[in-house]
Amino acid sequence: MTAYEPPIDDIRFVLDHIASMDGVAALPGLEAASPDVVDAILEEAGKLARNVWAPLDEVGDREGSVLENGVVRTPDGFRDAFRQFADGGWMGLTFPEAHNGQGLPWTLSAAVGEMWNAANMTLHLCPLLTQAACEALLHHGTDEQKANWLDRLTTGEWTGAMCLTEPQAGTDVGALRTRAEREGDHYRIRGQKIFITFGDHPFTDNIVHLVLARTPDAPAGTKGISCFIVPKFLVNDDGSLGERNDVKVVSVEHKMGIRASPTCVLAYGDDSDGAVGYLIGEENAGMRYMFTMM
Repeated sequence: MTAYEPPIDDIRFVLDHIASMDGVAALPGLEAASPDVVDAILEEAGKLARNVWAPLDEVGDREGSVLENGVVRTPDGFRDAFRQFADGGWMGLTFPEAHNGQGLPWTLSAAVGEMWNAANMTLHLCPLLTQAACEALLHHGTDEQKANWLDRLTTGEWTGAMCLTEPQAGTDVGALRTRAEREGDHYRIRGQKIFITFGDHPFTDNIVHLVLARTPDAPAGTKGISCFIVPKFLVNDDGSLGERNDVKVVSVEHKMGIRASPTCVLAYGDDSDGAVGYLIGEENAGMRYMFTMM
């Protein structure tokens, strides 16, 4: 195992003298980023990176993530390491307090993110994609969607995944074929996505997929793409988890350097009339929402 020692003094220097952390903290809504708070966050992030995440880096590369009998299994210790991250409030560091976050600057998040990446880049991909899903919902979701999904992503109770790429539409996103047909207050999603980082895993009870798909009368190309919330498990009116949605892991990709990341091939609607999905914003505006996420 290669030991990792967080370069906290260097990070402090960059934040103070290059990123002008004092000026950032003076911006409206970011006043909580006082010097003592920043110091405490850097110290605690460094401890978690050094003592918990870094020792698992070699374990993850050696064991990898695998699909067994339809269930994704991650390397030993990864779930507990993620739970320590989530329980420590790290997932919501930059998001508004109204949505269970801490309202701190992305400047600070970038600094601690460097530690997460250096300690265990593969594990960090999970919260990274979840934070991206939070951004999309924060800026484009309805109040109901924020209450149902965002507020449980910012705490790490659930995680998020970004689902763009398809076998025939790698760099050409406008060529995607995943379909979305309206059915009452939701849509039915049918199609396949590939290279979905942390598309499935055992860290949380639910996973919120943000899926690009095309409605039947959509224009061609990227102008006809919509974005949908497609959860692994449906959610009941009381907030409890309901039945399993028709989202299936077909396989886990083999990617050099990030073997511990369950990079999934996902099928939607294989066993039914389609997986249940909920439209974000307006139809045919999905690329704009996805760029917020990216």
